[in-house]
Parts: sequence; C-alpha cells; structure tokens
Amino acid sequence: MTHSTFDSDLFKAVCDHNRAAMRLQTAADTLEWDERTGMPSEAGEYRAEQVSSLRAAVHRQRTDQVYADRVWELQQQLPSLAPESDEAATIRGLARDLMHDQKLSTELVEALSVATVRGQQTWDAARKANRYDQFEPALANILRLKREAGHCLAEGTDRSIYEALLDDYEPDAREDDLGRVFEELRSPLVELIQTLNESPQHPNVSILERHFAVDRQRELSHQTAAAIGFDFMRGRLDETSHPFCTTLGPNDCRILTRFDSNWLPGGLYGTLHEAGHGMYEQGLRREWFGLPPGSYVSLGMHESQSRLWENQVGRSLAFSEWLFPTLQAMFPESLSGVKATEFYRAVNTVRPSLIRVEADEATYNLHIIIRFELERQLINGTLSTEELPDAWNDRYASDLGIRPPSDADGVLQDVHWSAGLIGYFPTYTLGNLASAQLFDAAKRELGDLDAEFARGDFAPLLMWLRQKVHIRGRCASGGELIEQATGEPLSASALVGYLRAKLLAVYAS
Repeated sequence: MTHSTFDSDLFKAVCDHNRAAMRLQTAADTLEWDERTGMPSEAGEYRAEQVSSLRAAVHRQRTDQVYADRVWELQQQLPSLAPESDEAATIRGLARDLMHDQKLSTELVEALSVATVRGQQTWDAARKANRYDQFEPALANILRLKREAGHCLAEGTDRSIYEALLDDYEPDAREDDLGRVFEELRSPLVELIQTLNESPQHPNVSILERHFAVDRQRELSHQTAAAIGFDFMRGRLDETSHPFCTTLGPNDCRILTRFDSNWLPGGLYGTLHEAGHGMYEQGLRREWFGLPPGSYVSLGMHESQSRLWENQVGRSLAFSEWLFPTLQAMFPESLSGVKATEFYRAVNTVRPSLIRVEADEATYNLHIIIRFELERQLINGTLSTEELPDAWNDRYASDLGIRPPSDADGVLQDVHWSAGLIGYFPTYTLGNLASAQLFDAAKRELGDLDAEFARGDFAPLLMWLRQKVHIRGRCASGGELIEQATGEPLSASALVGYLRAKLLAVYAS
C-alpha cells in the first residue's frame, strides 16, 4: 500500500532509534580509540569483551523488528517526499542499512568484534616483534569469519563474497570494474616511474632524513592541522602505531599520527592526511549525526579528502613556500642552508619503497593494487595465510623491484586485515582518482589557489569542499557527488595528468 502523506512522527521515532544506536556505537569506538592510544597491555582481553558486547547491542537495536517494520512503512511513503530531500535520503539509507544488518546474526557480529579487537592487539605485538607467525592464527580466524559474513551478505544478490565485503566501504563497487580501473592506471604509472628513475637529476632526499626532534614535530603537526582547518575545539591529535581517524560524536573527531625523529615527512604528511579525514567528518551536518545526511558517503570519498590535503595541497610548491619558514624556525640546525624549493622537490621524490603510508604519489597506487589482489585471493581461498608472506614479498619484488627484509616492513605493516577491514584497500586508489578530479574542479571555480596557499589561506578550498562534498552526506552516491562537483564521471585522467605535470617538472629542475 502506498501512503499519500508522510508520517513525520514515525520518521522522528526511527531517527531517534538510530541516534540511540549511534550512542552505543560511538561508545565502542571510544573504547577502541583508547585501546590504540593508551590502554595497558594487560587490559586487552576484557576490552575485547567490552567492545563485542556493545557491538552486539548495536546490532540488536538496528535489527529490532519494531524498528524494521517502521523503516519499511516509511519506505512506502517515499513517493510523498521530494527525492532529493534529507528525509528521503534518510529513509533510503536506513532501508539499505537494515537490509545489510538483517543478513548478519548477532552471534556473528559479536564473534567478529572479539576477533578483530584481539586481532589488532596481536598484530601490534607481532609487528613490534617482527613475527608474522604470532599473528597468522588470528588472521586466519578473522578471514574465516569475514568469509562467513560475505557469504551471508552476498546471498540473494549477484555479488561475489569479496564484493559483498567491499560494499561496506564502497557501495555497489564491482571487482571487475576495479580491476579495469587499476589496470588502466598501472601502465601510465609504471611508464612515469621509469622515466623519472632514468632522469639524470634527482631530488636530495637526505635533507628529510636528518634529526628532527619529535616534540617539535608534534608542535608542527598541531600548528599545520589547525592552519588548514582542522578544528581543535571539536577534535584532537594523538599518536599510535598506525595513523587513523575516528569520530566519537558530532563534536569529537580524533586523528592520530606517528613520528620518526629521522624522517620528517612521516609525521607531517601523516597529520595532513588524517586532518583531511577529520575535516570531512567535521564538515558533516551535526544535526544529522548518526543518520545518512550526516554520514560520509563512502570510504573512497573519505580518502579523496585525506589525499587531497596531503598531496594536492601539502606537496604543492605554494604550500612548501608557506610552510618552510616555520620548518626552519623549528629545526634550524637540520634545515640550515636548505631552500624551500629543495624541500618541495624532496617531498615529491619518486622512489620505490616498502611502506605504503610513506610511499610517493606515483608508486602509492601500486601498493594498493598488490593488497587488492592479495586480499581477493585470501577471501576466495586461492591463497592461504601461511603462504601470504611469500606472496607479499614476491609481489613487491616483481611490481616495485624491492623485497621486504622483514615481516614488519612487509606483510605486517598495515593494521587493516587485523581489524577485519577486507575490501578497504581499493578505496585508497578511488580516493586518489577523486582527489585529483575534485582539485581540478576547485581550481577552475576558485581561481589561483596557489596564491591562497602561499599566504596560508586554505579556507576557500575547505569551504568549496564543504559545499560540494561534506554537507551532502549520503544524500547522493559517491559517483554522483563527483560528477555533480566536477562535471564528469570518475576517471584516471585527472590523476595521471596531475602526476605527470608535477613530477616531470620536479625532476627537470
């Protein structure tokens, strides 16, 4: 039966129910943030029980039959609403989420929560000890549970198990489509990398490998994040073994980075990256927190924001010229006699490396392609967890020309699989594609952004992103947001053009 009028009281009840579930979810997220930042090592077992209890309670609340009946009743009322309205977007989004949640049992959700909390603890210890064998049983258990979840989610659809898991991060994405995009990107990147490697001139990276006191790096990171627009009245910056961003409430966004006293870009660009994530979260509409209009649309779009601030902004010549006087004031001995243009060239060096989060822009997507292909094999059963380290090392040797000397620098470097984030990695490359395309569109509309950056004025770009992406929430798909903001569907052309133009010039100077 189609309703002719919209029941606003019913809509409010459904929204209130979701807000209550979100309070429980963010309580679990807070416990996980604490686990990654300052929890005593002996507290891990009980923390896993705490988090799993909360996750199970959230799942029960979001699959409650009375709530489900209300969502389906509201769905029947959609024809009475303007399709582009926040209310319509909320109903569509909640109906989609409900269909997803109903396919997973509370027992499976709870088991996955326990496995991933323990998995992250085991991964962290194994990484520090450089012992993959200590982590392998936990990874095997997580993959078993994720396959079970993927099977449940794929049932009744034409999606593969991997696509069903991918859908959690990039809705409606397909393996074959990603494979084609990655292959289209791989060839021009390999060609560009080869051209740059054969260049007679290379930037002097050693200026970034001098001693940079960590306490001053912390100060620098706070100052730089604030300068580009991260609101420290609504967020904070902390340290962890693997940088990330998490939102614990409408006015509580946590970003985390890490520092190396002999490698300046790690902390600086890690902070810019996570601040980009944080500013997206802070740009979502607070009054809709926990509901589709106040939620990010996809992780690909989320990564577009972090990569844009890290790379298109942070690795630009104008940004380098603005930041460099501060760098020299903070690290006078390490950067004495160095010019801003030398710093700019150094942070844009292209060289194959082992660590994804510290990879240059040209080789970065090769890291993602390796992970995408390996995790597909892990899920479909053609690669075992015992075989994973050798497969990882072989791919690095063939694709990047370097073989990891240790597990810590190889298969253990990323936290994602220990957290059960299977299908997350492809969103990084989708984010790279979108960041270049969005930045091109912003320059067309706003004019000389370099002049703004050179003055330390990043507000015009942030406000443009607020309007085009942030406040839209989940009211449109990621693909629709890109096309509406840029006038074109997502493609590799903007990223390839941007990388070629910048990096060829860097290596010619």
